[in-house]
Amino acid sequence: MDKITFTIDGQKITADKGMTILEAALENGIYIPHLCYHPDLEPVGVCRLCMVEIEQRGLFTSCNTPAEPEIAVRTETPEIEKVRRVTAELLIVNHPFDCLICEKNTNCELQKIAHFIGIDEEHINKMRKPERILPIDTSNPFFIYDPNRCVLCGICVRTCRNTVSISTLDFMDRGYNSIVSTFGNKPILESRCVSCGECVARCPVGSLKPKETPIPSREIKTTCPYCGVGCGLILGSRGDKIVSSRGDIENPINKGQLCVKGRFGHEFINHPERLTTPLTKKDGLFVETSWDEALELIADKFSHYNGDQFVALSSAKCTNEENYIMQKFTRAVMGTNTIDHCARLCHAPSVAGLAQSFGSGAMTNSINEIQYTKSIFAIGTNTTSAHPVIAYKIKNAVKEGSKLIVANPKEIDLCEFADIFLQHRPGTDVALLMGIMKVIVDENLYDRDFINKRCENFTDFKSSLDNFTLDFVERITGVHRDKIIQAAVTYATHKPGMLFYAMGITQHTHGTDNVLATSNIALLTGNIGKPSTGVNPLRGQNNVQGACDLGALPNVYPGYQKVDVPAIKQKFEKAWNCTLSEEPGLTHTEIFDSILEGKIKVLYQMGENPVISEANASHVIKAIEQLEFFVAQDIFLTETARYADVVLPASSFAEKDGTFTNTERRVQRVRKAIEPLGESKPDWQITCEIAKRMGKEGFDFTHPVQIMDEIASLTPSYGGISYERLEYHDLQWPCPNDTHMGTPILHSESFATASGKGKFMPLTYKPSFELPDDDYPLILTTDRSLYHFHTATMTRKGGLVKLRDRELVEINPQDAEELGLTNAQLVKVISRRGVVKSQIKITDVSQKGVISMTFHFAESPTNLLTNDAIDPVAKIPETKVCAVRIEKV
Repeated sequence: MDKITFTIDGQKITADKGMTILEAALENGIYIPHLCYHPDLEPVGVCRLCMVEIEQRGLFTSCNTPAEPEIAVRTETPEIEKVRRVTAELLIVNHPFDCLICEKNTNCELQKIAHFIGIDEEHINKMRKPERILPIDTSNPFFIYDPNRCVLCGICVRTCRNTVSISTLDFMDRGYNSIVSTFGNKPILESRCVSCGECVARCPVGSLKPKETPIPSREIKTTCPYCGVGCGLILGSRGDKIVSSRGDIENPINKGQLCVKGRFGHEFINHPERLTTPLTKKDGLFVETSWDEALELIADKFSHYNGDQFVALSSAKCTNEENYIMQKFTRAVMGTNTIDHCARLCHAPSVAGLAQSFGSGAMTNSINEIQYTKSIFAIGTNTTSAHPVIAYKIKNAVKEGSKLIVANPKEIDLCEFADIFLQHRPGTDVALLMGIMKVIVDENLYDRDFINKRCENFTDFKSSLDNFTLDFVERITGVHRDKIIQAAVTYATHKPGMLFYAMGITQHTHGTDNVLATSNIALLTGNIGKPSTGVNPLRGQNNVQGACDLGALPNVYPGYQKVDVPAIKQKFEKAWNCTLSEEPGLTHTEIFDSILEGKIKVLYQMGENPVISEANASHVIKAIEQLEFFVAQDIFLTETARYADVVLPASSFAEKDGTFTNTERRVQRVRKAIEPLGESKPDWQITCEIAKRMGKEGFDFTHPVQIMDEIASLTPSYGGISYERLEYHDLQWPCPNDTHMGTPILHSESFATASGKGKFMPLTYKPSFELPDDDYPLILTTDRSLYHFHTATMTRKGGLVKLRDRELVEINPQDAEELGLTNAQLVKVISRRGVVKSQIKITDVSQKGVISMTFHFAESPTNLLTNDAIDPVAKIPETKVCAVRIEKV
């Protein structure tokens, strides 16, 4: 970057071209008082405290005045001192004088300015103090808003408007009566606030402050345990407790930003319901036992069952190292490839589909490329709820001129920012995407040069588009043809373009076809293999990408190396010194069928909760009850763990070392912040102990660093990844050796297919397995709440419950009127598989004929209703579409 030089108070300063005077001063260790400036926000110069004098020009606010070559800046003159003093005194006289008991004491910008200027207490006492005392808003479970301490700097207003793009806060009234307020001056809990805490983190005084403010004695960098974004956290501990969580500004993904769960959702770590000692079931009741007794019992029981009778469920919430150990144990000790995890229920079609078209089933590009893209196509993703920090970036890209197309059966929050909203019927994604592609082809908007050089099978694909006339697509999807044309032209002509999807695409009986449709449109427009393009599946859990990478799947070893390829099998047999099965194992959905058939008799489950998360959950419960031996390993006694014969207490992410791999293939460190609670142990250590008690070799690890070294030796895409390298920077796979710097963009030169070319896939429209009829006239689709995670095992252990405390059936006003329902009324939702009671929420977000529920609440277990019909390729159940009816209770 170009440099400039100028002087501040006679001192020669070097600064980057484009810096403001204040930025250059702070960069060079020169303090200029300021209140309204924040490095994350555009400067506005409203506080007037950062005033400086430029020689021969006069006074300027330094926060928004660009530094220029050779100018002479003075920060201290009688005129500047007078302006600053008057401004500061007016702020201070209107501010409480209780610094010693204020949470911001020693970290308050106003206090710092007062010390710097040297405020005369006698003079302040002569000034008229405010008579008003404004009410303090304590409605939010995590933070307080005290308007009496507000200095009207506007940082919170600009943060909410420009960073989070929610605009909950704004200035109300004028002059002396000015305050920062929500719309209508409602309590924050009743406003549109999403409780992300970004305003709290930036407030320079004690106006917005956390309710709990213990000062940590130690802080450590780690990775968020919630969604697949992989935000960097700085966890603060005090003794054996986690007392704070803040965003890591040095993390390349979130750069300090967090959502409500990342900032405030750490209460589960020290929750009193945490499992802290092994439990065994005797006479139907759990009793505490020793580790020795529990492990000996498990080792003995496991030893009496052969491979075909054993199954392991691994976990996307556990580390890479723990997933590696679990799949190694399953294969090398128990002699079976029947291991799976919840990726089967969310992104199995991404692996299956993108592997066919691109040769690799992962997000092709990087999160930070969003800011440079010209168009964004978000289909089947409720990004603001499921991946909030990525949603921040999408909304800010739109503000910078990117075009946003949203395709979703629900009018989600992201639609507020969309140029085009396509509200198609659930399960009609292939028809919608193929219809859009037909328009692109018919209008000659496709990238001929890219297709000719880098793709194959285009002719067959092009012919398959003949079945997707606008009449047909409009009839099937319910989307007007004009919008389909508009979306096609926008995505094809505003390049580069990024496509994002999540489980709205994958959780269907035709989920693999849906994914192939997304790859087709990227190939057709040349939006692949380049910066700010790509097909980008958004992974739902913190390590669902890593769990797949490390072989917690029934058909592949780590690195997606197939179990039925003899050379690969021999490679792992040699490394692990054992004999391995060449038969691919059963998938998550097939496992429970096999249990009911009496074939599988033993289940070893780590960090999963299928009683709540699996489609047609009654089927799962019936199967689990039939097991001869069931071991559950978790941090809480989950709804599923209650059926276990032995429950082993595991450590949370805050109590162990390891790595997570986020949705963009970025491998990041997880670092131990506190010691494991009670007698709990890291999952990798527990599994290794079982293996050793069964007399097996290859499990003598003493630290996860050794496990990662073994992973790197056997997994080509992780070959260059080590803890030593991760101390300095994160790495995105493929990273084949220790000099490779990782791969931010996949397929830039060739695809990972046999031919090296991207493959177009002809598709046909297939309706969902179960559609509405006279008996079940409504479609149920599933969604997620911003305030909860997966089966809510972690998020229902603290203040997040106050933000969403129950299941709600979202229903269109017309449907509610036809059924004679009123808002918040308790109803029964009935499918062919079960009945669930819940309150309703009448909302235009849901289209007519479609209701929506989450699966976070065990009291209203939505998955008792959902359909376990599966995609024949990926074996994922169709949790996004099933037929239901609603009855009054």
